[in-house]
Amino acid sequence: MLTSFIAVVLIAADAFGLAPHGPWDQFNFAPESRISRPTQIHSIQGNVQNADALISSGTANFNGNSSFVTLDFGLEVGGRVFFDVVHSTGDARLSLSFTESAEFISPLNSDDSCHSVFTMDGDGVQSLPVPLSTGKFMQTISQQRGGFRFMTIVSHSDGQIGIAGVGVENTFMPHWDDLRAYTGYFFTKDPNFHDPDFLTKLWYAGAYTVQTNTIDANQARQQPYTIAESFCKGWDNNASGGPVEGPILVDGAKRDRNIWPGDMGISSHTELVALNDILPSKNALLVMFSTQDPATGSLQYSGPPINAKGSDTYIAWSLIGTHNVWLYTGDIDFVHDVWSNFTKALAFLESQVDETGLMDVPQAFSNDWGRDGGQGHNIAANVLLYRSLVTGSELARQIGDAHLSKAYAANATTLKRDINDLLWDSTAEMFRDNDSSDLLPQDGNAMAVLFNVTQNQEQVKAISKGLTQFWTDIGPLSPELNDTIIPFVGGFEVQAHFIAGEGERALDLLHQEWGYMLYTNLSVQSTLLEGFTANGSLGYRAAAGYDFDHSYTSHSHGWATGPTPAMTFHILGIGITSPQGNTWSISPVLSGLQSAEGGLETGLGWFGVKWEVSDSMLRVAVSTPLGTSGTVRLPGEGPVTVDGIVQTGINVELSGGEHVLTRHV
Repeated sequence: MLTSFIAVVLIAADAFGLAPHGPWDQFNFAPESRISRPTQIHSIQGNVQNADALISSGTANFNGNSSFVTLDFGLEVGGRVFFDVVHSTGDARLSLSFTESAEFISPLNSDDSCHSVFTMDGDGVQSLPVPLSTGKFMQTISQQRGGFRFMTIVSHSDGQIGIAGVGVENTFMPHWDDLRAYTGYFFTKDPNFHDPDFLTKLWYAGAYTVQTNTIDANQARQQPYTIAESFCKGWDNNASGGPVEGPILVDGAKRDRNIWPGDMGISSHTELVALNDILPSKNALLVMFSTQDPATGSLQYSGPPINAKGSDTYIAWSLIGTHNVWLYTGDIDFVHDVWSNFTKALAFLESQVDETGLMDVPQAFSNDWGRDGGQGHNIAANVLLYRSLVTGSELARQIGDAHLSKAYAANATTLKRDINDLLWDSTAEMFRDNDSSDLLPQDGNAMAVLFNVTQNQEQVKAISKGLTQFWTDIGPLSPELNDTIIPFVGGFEVQAHFIAGEGERALDLLHQEWGYMLYTNLSVQSTLLEGFTANGSLGYRAAAGYDFDHSYTSHSHGWATGPTPAMTFHILGIGITSPQGNTWSISPVLSGLQSAEGGLETGLGWFGVKWEVSDSMLRVAVSTPLGTSGTVRLPGEGPVTVDGIVQTGINVELSGGEHVLTRHV
C-alpha cells in the first residue's frame, strides 16, 4: 500500500505537476469549467410555467407581475450571469437579485456587498433595461456579482417573458484554464465527527475559498460604490485593485474584493498547499508597497480602491508576506525589487519602540482585524513586529546585507525578551493584551505560539490550554471584540494547538468552529465565513462597524481558510524550511486519527506524506524531490526505522526521494 502510494505521487508530480487522483477528488468544489449552471429550483412564487427548464432545457415562462423563481447553484459561484430571453412583450420588466445565504433570498434585494446598512437593502436588485430585447443577455464586468449561491429572477409586468439557458461565467482565477487543477491534496477520515469526511471537505472548502478570492486586478469593487449603469443599483466590480496586471489575492468574493495584507497571513499559505500559485500574493504585495508614504515609510492598511490607512499590524503583515513569497517561490528578484520599501516600512514600525523595548502603537495606527484596544504595548502588534524582524533578518542575509541581518536579529532577540518580561502573566499563564490591561487575547496568544515568541514548551502548552477558556460549542468567543467568533484568529489558534502537540484539541476546535460554518443552513456550505456570533447568527461585527447588517457578512473569505494549510503543515507534518523546499521537515501530529495522506507542490517538485497507524505501529511514507534534504521526526516511543533499518536517533536526516519510516505509538 505504501509503495503504491509513492509510485502514484511521483508519477503525478513528474508528468503533470498535479495532485494524484483519488477519492479526495469528490470533495473538490471547483467547477469543471468556467460555466456554472443552477442545480435546483429553490422556490417559485406566482405564475411561472415550466420553471424546471431553468435547470435543464427548454423555456420557462413568467406570466405575471411579481412572479419569480429562485435558482440554487449549489455552491459559491461568482461572475457574469447570462441567459436567453426567448420572447417578451413590449412592457416586460425583469430584475435579478443575489445572495450567498438562503436567509437573504428576496425578490426585492440582494445581500449587501458595497456598504452595510441596517435595513439590509443597500445593493437592491439589478433591473434589466426596458424594453427587454430578445436574445442573449450577459452581465458586463461591472455588473458581475462576485460571490453568490442563489439568484432570483423576477418579472415586474403582466406580459409573458420566456427565459432559457441560465448560467454564470465564473471570473475568479482568471489566469487558470482548469479550475480543478490542484497541485496539492489532502485526505483523511475523521472518526470523531458526525461526517467522517469533514476534514477533507474542510481542506477543499478552504482551497476553493481562496480561488474565489483570486480576481483580475481590474475587477475590484468600486469604492465608494457607484451606480455606473442605470439598471444596476448598487454594485460596480470593475475598479482597479492597484498598479499591477494579472491576478491579485483579495479578502472576499462578494466583498470587499480588496487587498488586505492581514488576510494574506492565512490565505497565501492556502495558495501554496492547494494550488502552488503565489503570483496573486506577489502581485498583492507589490500593490501594498506601492502605497508607501514617502515621508514616513508607512504602508496602507489596504490596497485601492478602499485605500484604508492606519494599521501597524497590517504593515507588519505586508513584511511577513514578503518572506512567505520568497520562501515558497525562491524569487529573490522580488525581494530586491521591494527591499527599499521593506526596510523603510520596518524602520517606521521600529521608530515606535519606546523605553520598554516594545512598540507603542499610536491610536492612529491601531486599526486591525476589527478588535478593540490595539494601541499601546499591544501583544499582537509586537508579536508581528518580532516576526517582521526575524523574517527581515533572513531576507537581508539572502540579499547580502550581513550588517542589517545581524541588526534585525539582535532587535528581535531583545523584543522577544521584553515582550515576555512586560506582558507574560505568570498567574494566568498567558500573555496580557497590554501592560495596562488584564485581558488575555486570542490573537496575541495564538500568534505568540505560532511565531515563537514563547520561551519554552511549557509556555506553549499553557497558552494552548488557556485558549480553551474562550470556547463555545461553535468556536472561541474572542475577548478582543464583543460577541465575535472570528475564523481569521481561529486559524492561528488551530496552528498553536498543533504546535503545542495538542492535535486532538486542534481537531476539537475545527469540529466546533468550522464544523458549524460548513454545515449550518445559514452558510453557503462550500466556502468559508468571514465570521459569526456566539449564537451562530451572521451578525459578525454587527455593532462594530457593520450597522447590524447581517447580509453584509462575507461567505467566502480567505482569512477563514487557516485549517487548510494547518492540516497540511501539521497533520501531514510537511514544513518548507528553505526556498521551495530545498530543505524541509516532516513531523506529523496524529491528532487521534488513524491515517492521513496528501502533499503539496513547489517549483522543485512534489512533497508527499502518507501515514497510517495499525497495531500500535506508525508507518509513514515520504516522497520529496531529489536533490533536497530534510529532517523527519515521528511521534511515539522506541527506535525509528527508515526503509527497514533501525536508526540511533529520533530526528532522522534524509535526502530527497522515497522513504518508509516506522515507529511504535
